[in-house]
Amino acid sequence: MDPYFLERADRTYEMHSTWTHQNFGGKLPSEVFREHFLTCFISDKVGVQLRNMIGIDNIAWEADYPHSDSMWPGAPEELWDVLSLNNVPDDEINKITYENSMRWYSFDPFTPSRGSRRQSARCVRPPRATTCPFRRSVTTKTPGPVLRSRTFAANAKELTGNRD
Repeated sequence: MDPYFLERADRTYEMHSTWTHQNFGGKLPSEVFREHFLTCFISDKVGVQLRNMIGIDNIAWEADYPHSDSMWPGAPEELWDVLSLNNVPDDEINKITYENSMRWYSFDPFTPSRGSRRQSARCVRPPRATTCPFRRSVTTKTPGPVLRSRTFAANAKELTGNRD
């Protein structure tokens, strides 16, 4: 996210909201943005440098594995280089690397509860018959995650004609 965009949105709003009848409930567009958007980056030296102008609570690092624009396999090292270059303190590193995402998605894997959704679902729900999205006639018991991904990959290849 470019801080210029936020600044420009506020300026445009202040100059034109009267005749365009824009109403953000008494808030500036940048305030609405910071309440409703989490921005992500893979490798962004300038974005990390300008993190406080963007809003440190609105930034999250994404590994984006296995996509071609990810930093894999050197993701942690490359991220550390960017964070070190910009002297990012530990509390901000924690926000960028996991705390912001946990807060935005109301997800806390570190606090014990009655079990995670996946764990609870596996313990409580018995396997059920499901229909494969690629073949209407195929019905199988719910497979485990590894088998499910292999089945998905095989069906995707068949659907697209990919023979790799």
